[in-house]
Amino acid sequence: MKKILIFSLFFTMIFTLSSCTDEPYDDGRPTIPDRDISGDDDDKVYCKSMGYTYDYNSLEYDLVWSDEFDGDTLDLDNWVYEVNGDGGGNQELQYYTRDNATVGDGILTITAKLEDYLGHAYTSSRITTNNKASWTYGIFEIRAKVPAGRGTWPAIWMMPTYSRYGGWPSSGEIDIMEYVGYNENVIHGTIHSSRFNGQDGTQKGGSTSKYDDVTEEFHIYKVEWLPNKIKFFMDGENYYTYTPSSYSECPTSEHWPFDGNFFMILNVAIGGTWGGAEGVDNTIFPTSLEVDYVRVYQSEEISNIVQGE
Repeated sequence: MKKILIFSLFFTMIFTLSSCTDEPYDDGRPTIPDRDISGDDDDKVYCKSMGYTYDYNSLEYDLVWSDEFDGDTLDLDNWVYEVNGDGGGNQELQYYTRDNATVGDGILTITAKLEDYLGHAYTSSRITTNNKASWTYGIFEIRAKVPAGRGTWPAIWMMPTYSRYGGWPSSGEIDIMEYVGYNENVIHGTIHSSRFNGQDGTQKGGSTSKYDDVTEEFHIYKVEWLPNKIKFFMDGENYYTYTPSSYSECPTSEHWPFDGNFFMILNVAIGGTWGGAEGVDNTIFPTSLEVDYVRVYQSEEISNIVQGE
């Protein structure tokens, strides 16, 4: 399974997820409490992502989940392969297989290849933690090196375990890192919701081009997902923050569906509505996304908000 002006021109992302239903679903977890701000029992107004008290500067985080890729095979207690040639809802060109994701020397490598496979000209891999691990709020940190070449579209992103507010984009999407090979050294972080999404060209996000070696060196991509904002980082620099209260005095699930469990996705797409906007250079293959680690941290203080304590 993941933007400024270029998004409006090229980016119409519609992720089709077999794991998410089209109808709102109650997953049994308490959501963050709604805050009644109207004071009128006859006409209550509820706001998501507002009115939660915590001291951001004093938050302490603990490591709650990680994969260091220390073995020689993918840990299937952590990850699930997605095997299909559906195009990811974005007219992508690859067929996702199990064989294109390998582990060795402490690195997960997802390799895109130029090869004929079940009617597709390219193969790659997409792995997720769906049905293995998912989280509400926290710090999600990935050290990775992105693939080079025009036509590549690697992503590190998160999707809801359940479609609590309806099908995409209503239940949200958090793109921790996306990269399109024709736009060299520009890293993107984005959110999608019912109100702000790539289908309409209204998604909210930012980008950074601080480094000129993202395909040659490892960098740390991170989001800090809080009850009222999502902060995007590269190598410790906060380059974008999504704060729904900046867009509405009373944010609802249309602005903030980010109050339930989301799972992680790692993949390398080829072509597609955004990645293939300038075509695919077939001389680049094979090319790989390399991941050193994936780590998830959570704060007890923030977790207590989830439990309504």
